[in-house]
Amino acid sequence: MLRAGEVTSVELTEACLSAIEGADALNAFVHKTPEIAVERARAADARLAGGDAPSMCGLPIGIKDLFCTKGVPSQAASKILEGFLPEYESTVSQNLADAGAVMLGKLNMDEFAMGSSNETSVYGNAINPWRRGNEDTALTPGGSSGGSASAVAADLCLAATGTDTGGSIRQPAAFTGTVGIKPTYGRCSRWGVVAFASSLDQAGPMTKSVRDAAIMLEAMCGHDAKDSTSAELAVPDFEAMLTGDIKGKTIGIPKEYRLDGMSDEIEQLWNDGTAMLKDAGAKIVDISLPHTKYALPTYYVIAPAEASSNLARYDGVRYGYRAKLDQGDGITEMYEKTRAEGFGHEVQRRVMIGTYVLSAGFYDAYYNKARKVRTLIKRDFEEAFAAGVDAILTPATPSAAFGLGEVTEDDPVQMYLNDVFTVTVNLAGLPGIAVPAGVDRKGLPLGLQLIGRPWEEGDLLNTAYALEQAAGFVAKPEKWW
Repeated sequence: MLRAGEVTSVELTEACLSAIEGADALNAFVHKTPEIAVERARAADARLAGGDAPSMCGLPIGIKDLFCTKGVPSQAASKILEGFLPEYESTVSQNLADAGAVMLGKLNMDEFAMGSSNETSVYGNAINPWRRGNEDTALTPGGSSGGSASAVAADLCLAATGTDTGGSIRQPAAFTGTVGIKPTYGRCSRWGVVAFASSLDQAGPMTKSVRDAAIMLEAMCGHDAKDSTSAELAVPDFEAMLTGDIKGKTIGIPKEYRLDGMSDEIEQLWNDGTAMLKDAGAKIVDISLPHTKYALPTYYVIAPAEASSNLARYDGVRYGYRAKLDQGDGITEMYEKTRAEGFGHEVQRRVMIGTYVLSAGFYDAYYNKARKVRTLIKRDFEEAFAAGVDAILTPATPSAAFGLGEVTEDDPVQMYLNDVFTVTVNLAGLPGIAVPAGVDRKGLPLGLQLIGRPWEEGDLLNTAYALEQAAGFVAKPEKWW
């Protein structure tokens, strides 16, 4: 429509801005940037009129608060970064701006991306636009990219950026009936993205369809000399690879993902997804990923260890929040008070776990052992792919979206179990995508996950496209906000 001149980017942007103004109940957008949005929309319209318009040109999107955006608050949803206005732009948000995308504002998330339910944010909870049957219970949009998922599902923006350290794109996508892809580690630059766990973090798009995800991922990717882990690989035209033809492809079904106590609805969805791919011409094989059972404990040693190291820089000295000091307080008291007041409980918990597993007496017992198990998890996938598997189909989450407050802070392990199907992908550095594939008895969306070979996002997106076509998911949340 933009290219045909049926609508302008300014009109599209203003429609999104008014939708955002009417959706404060969702608490998805936490820093609104209407002036920047309209200015970029005008520039996009000029590019469209001149015929010089890349694929994202003129499209209004939201940016997760983890991405540094020049002159716009970038707090990673933490009190400790209060007042931080970066003087630079993250590579991913710059790539999107260069492609003509229009930034509507910054999106809610779990503090420092630590959480599975968007309940650890300094801005308060993000709310899922979906409801359970006729209930009024506020549901989680998932985490950490909860604001991104909520905004896309509620049509506040056409797409959003997310980040995924252990499932934080795929789990919220599954909870909100949207599509989210975590690309291969190194495919998107991490420069200018506030770090949680540097060997696991990866940015990706959250969109309404697989085609949109392909278009946006291409705009986000590319080699970046400022990120030493960024891959120097050409970025293919992902959209052109969406043929929907998966005849002859081999899809692996890992037996270790059949968990005790898994809900019958998730199991049925998985079986249905398997049948859909088979009907589309794929060959289905049972595979074993034997070290899967160690993935969660491994992740919850490695991720907090890296977090404790990355978050050491937030000390009240150079930028962000600094606690008020009493007379006679020295630098040690300033560090202690600032970090005690600036970090929320979940971040404190993970920093303490991370510092513990890296400490002299426990480094070998925990951290080194976790690194070795991580290698074994990666090898499981390598062996499956070497045996001819093209993609692996699993559930995305163990349940549909749960109510806010239903999984309490008293039991963090219960919350961590939300990532049981997703963390292996980060530990192995692989691409993974969540596709909405059905609804549960109460009408809530359920997603399936496809895991692909490293650097073969195009092939993975095409398999996801075939699954999306077969599932025919078109449900939308009924507007209550």
